Amino acid sequence: MTTEYQRMMDGTHAPDEQEIADFIGKPANDAWTKLRQFLKENYDIVPEMIFDKKHGWDIRYRKSGKTLVTLTPEKGAVRVLIVLGKEESEKALSMRNELSTKMYELIKNTKQLHDGRWLWIRLFHTKDAEDIEKLLPIKRKPKKTKT
Repeated sequence: MTTEYQRMMDGTHAPDEQEIADFIGKPANDAWTKLRQFLKENYDIVPEMIFDKKHGWDIRYRKSGKTLVTLTPEKGAVRVLIVLGKEESEKALSMRNELSTKMYELIKNTKQLHDGRWLWIRLFHTKDAEDIEKLLPIKRKPKKTKT
């Protein structure tokens, strides 16, 4: 049995950061903030707010037609979608000692489709965001830091 999480479904109004933070609530909002900060510091991608009737509001990080990650605010959680291609999946599976057991098992047990391995990940705490921060560089190299 899966738990359905409430999402931001009002398509007439794009929520701002404070509305999203209030909706998600603690401690999941800390994971949201941590992951958004990681993306801001490591990728030159302007996040885009998108809405669809099935999932509600999402924030998609996309560049040159390729989506890096999609974040969905939920009541009490953050849902993350990362799609790994075949080679990216192999790299992720080779990171067994770097990823949490939960994340490794999710990757291993998610079927590889023709368009990738669709990883739907739910974050509840900042610790949960650490695996995402390890997977994202597989999809796109982080920007070089100035020294």
